[in-house]
Amino acid sequence: MFLTADDVKAIADKVLARSKADACTAQIHGGLDQSLRFARAGATTNLASAEANLRISSHIGGRIGSCSVSRFDDETLAAAVTRSEEIARMLPVDPDYVAPLGPQNYGYSNRYDEATANLRLDALADAAAHVIKEGARIGVDTFGCATTAKRFDAFATSAGLFAYERRSEIDLSATARNRADAWSGWAAAHQFFADRLDAEAIARVACFKGAHDATPVDLDPGAYTVVLEPEATTELAFWLMRAMEARAADEGRSFFTRPGGGALLGERLFDEKLSIRVDPADPLAPEAAVGFDGVPHRARAFVENGIVTTLYRSRAWAQKTAAEAIPFARNFVMSGGDVPIDEMVRSVRRGVLVTRLWYTNIVEPKSLLLTGLTRDGNFLIENGRIVAPMRNMRFNQRLGDLFANIKALGPTRRTWRAAGEGGAPAAPAMLVEGFHFSSKSSGI
Repeated sequence: MFLTADDVKAIADKVLARSKADACTAQIHGGLDQSLRFARAGATTNLASAEANLRISSHIGGRIGSCSVSRFDDETLAAAVTRSEEIARMLPVDPDYVAPLGPQNYGYSNRYDEATANLRLDALADAAAHVIKEGARIGVDTFGCATTAKRFDAFATSAGLFAYERRSEIDLSATARNRADAWSGWAAAHQFFADRLDAEAIARVACFKGAHDATPVDLDPGAYTVVLEPEATTELAFWLMRAMEARAADEGRSFFTRPGGGALLGERLFDEKLSIRVDPADPLAPEAAVGFDGVPHRARAFVENGIVTTLYRSRAWAQKTAAEAIPFARNFVMSGGDVPIDEMVRSVRRGVLVTRLWYTNIVEPKSLLLTGLTRDGNFLIENGRIVAPMRNMRFNQRLGDLFANIKALGPTRRTWRAAGEGGAPAAPAMLVEGFHFSSKSSGI
């Protein structure tokens, strides 16, 4: 269910009033989601859901016990408060304990649009129709999902903090396969404002990429020059950002650890073309204003011209190191350049154009070794031309090496994340050399 700030405040006040703990927090989130899945020129599934959840955390003597519920009547709230306090008393003292925050000053994050929040099924059907129509025109089978959501997140503490944010979302993901089911193309987009979603463009790109009748080629494992489209760049940049954690660096467990100990802040570790920032007020990819544990997100650079300027820092580690707490951000902007993808392709003697990545994961955190697979649209490049579709490949790539050797960047654009998750990253296409494909994959 979608609750207003007043609704949430009333629930939180009841929880905090019933608490007998040293301190108490109430975290409430939920919303309304609807989706339309389609395949081969018809709708297959329409789903609508509503949910809201409350997590009560009771602080007693340096211990924190939590209990979650999805009903908000007085009896349920009273029982959940009591249970969270019982759990806290059974736990050992937490050596990283920090008390809840008091009132904070938050900036504004423009992620809600009333018209988008009130979209109905016909808007999803219209988006899907663009993909289906383009697939019929080109002669490919189309599949995909259109989703809208309106969500809220709230956080309240017995120390006087109350924060409430809402967002509206729409996304469209489209896959096109040739009639022989031997090749696949893909495109997608996510927006907080529905009038910024270009369903026609998504349809054109997915169907154009999927409309190849030539048998896909296999490429032998090895190091290749690669043109990464923005979705692929985003995935790699996300894992780099995820590794930028101060405690791991200070304790010697991170790529960002100085050889003699401590964090590598203020040093150039990457190509000077690499800059990544987080900003709730960014018009392209705004982060939420409220971070984990109620810590405000502020506009800040994490990498600037290849120099590491910021690492995430939990409240517990900030307290131990007498430093500022910096919350982890899911949304970021990687600065781009002015080189179009076509120009990148023309510069490649032999290499690969990669649409997107999946099943990615860090294998070895200290070296930032990432593994994963390509998906939905590899193309072999020879002598500056795309010559054939290419089957997927598994890769094992050290991100430090990759981001230290950027040859060119395209314009930054918003990339896809599934609606409901609040994702809003933005990144450019990127040309790199020495990208390590480790093995073949039979998939397309």
